[in-house]
Amino acid sequence: MSDSASIESRHQDCLAKLRTRGQEHVLRWWDDLGPAEREHLLAEIESIPWEILDGLIRSHVLIRPDHAVPRDLSPPTVYKQPPAPEQRALYDEAARLGRDLIRTGKVAALTVAGGQGTRLGFDGPKGALVVTPVGGKTLFELFAETIKAARHRYDSPIPWYIMTSPANHEQTVEYLKSRDFFGLPETEVILFRQGMLPAFDFQGRLLLAERHRLALTPDGHGGSLKALVASGALSDMRKRGIEIITYFQVDNPLVKPFDPLFIGLHAKTGSEMSTKVTAKADDLERVGNVCVHNGKVVVIEYSDFPDELAHARNQDGSRKFNAGNLAIHLLSVDFVDRVVARSFQMPFRRADKAVACVDEVGSLTKPTAPNAVKLEAFIFDALPLAANPLLLEVDRAEEFSPVKNATGVDSLESSKRDQITRACCWLESAGVTVPRKPDGRPDVIVTISPSFALDAEDVRARRDRLPTLRPGDSVCIE
Repeated sequence: MSDSASIESRHQDCLAKLRTRGQEHVLRWWDDLGPAEREHLLAEIESIPWEILDGLIRSHVLIRPDHAVPRDLSPPTVYKQPPAPEQRALYDEAARLGRDLIRTGKVAALTVAGGQGTRLGFDGPKGALVVTPVGGKTLFELFAETIKAARHRYDSPIPWYIMTSPANHEQTVEYLKSRDFFGLPETEVILFRQGMLPAFDFQGRLLLAERHRLALTPDGHGGSLKALVASGALSDMRKRGIEIITYFQVDNPLVKPFDPLFIGLHAKTGSEMSTKVTAKADDLERVGNVCVHNGKVVVIEYSDFPDELAHARNQDGSRKFNAGNLAIHLLSVDFVDRVVARSFQMPFRRADKAVACVDEVGSLTKPTAPNAVKLEAFIFDALPLAANPLLLEVDRAEEFSPVKNATGVDSLESSKRDQITRACCWLESAGVTVPRKPDGRPDVIVTISPSFALDAEDVRARRDRLPTLRPGDSVCIE
């Protein structure tokens, strides 16, 4: 069959599938397109997962799904730190098991890194943003150093999987190659693209970004599980003998991906998905609330959480719902296979967005108000599907300070401040005198690179290499 005959045959197949769904407008400019444009449009149409979207158009686009929050929510069971006296033996045993699992090559890292740094005034992948107070280290560099240090500590290969997006994939690959993968073996750094889904208008019609391109949007961080399967990354994990995936998002420079206690508790309790939580800073903090509904662990977004539950108190006056989601998870490879590879079970959510698209005459419009429906899956919605989900409470100051906003809460400024605070606490635990201002804040700027220390224990073990600090010093310890 000639190329032109093949294109025409594909055109007719696509037209038939679109026509049965009332979507034939997508091909309205077919006669005006060149060969490359026709090929691009057909490829996008052929990739549409109608088996998922047919139902979602009816349930999430044409109508607004009811997101009524269950009223019978209860607080979850959380493993605390430090442990209760009766749990100490369990925690010790779990930590030993966690170290063994890392040491024997059963753990891989997964970084969700599909975002751009646009909101932060940075032109490039967010992972390439310099985030340390001193030393000029980027998020990707910190994570690479963390993996290298863990590989050295446990004398084990630890592959690093990075989920990009079509918008930043090539830039991310180029950035990591230009830095020689920060000393990690190139074969141990596996990049794969996030899935995309079409955007719809409020009548359920596919939108076009150009006459030959669908308006596509990322399918959410929950789509990382589907992308693991579709890209072959999950199969690669199985070949390497990986059993546990440590999942974290690209914006958190304080993350501790290789926590032996967390990994050991996950494995010892038979958990398919585990989550780190932290005590909420206040009743209305903008974090997901981890709860239990009908015996299942669920996460309720702060925007949906009823005020009466947010302010609810226990008899002793403590906050009743106090488990804030940190987006730091462990996932068993078998679990990902079960909920994705065999049949995609993750729920989708609707978001109304302003999406640039072509109008009825083919001209590009850039609306300022929402004109489109975006469908996305959230990673925490896998929790109700998991057997024996485990929650471990951690100290926010030790493990969580994301860079999400240009200013204010969860900004680059606040994250740098938190990085300095943690570094100074680690140094003081090792006997270093940290100069402080009258209000108690550190009077130094300090970065402790993961290549030097993964935790306070590492810092204490390297006392002989620690500097003397003077007021106003800027020091990168590596």
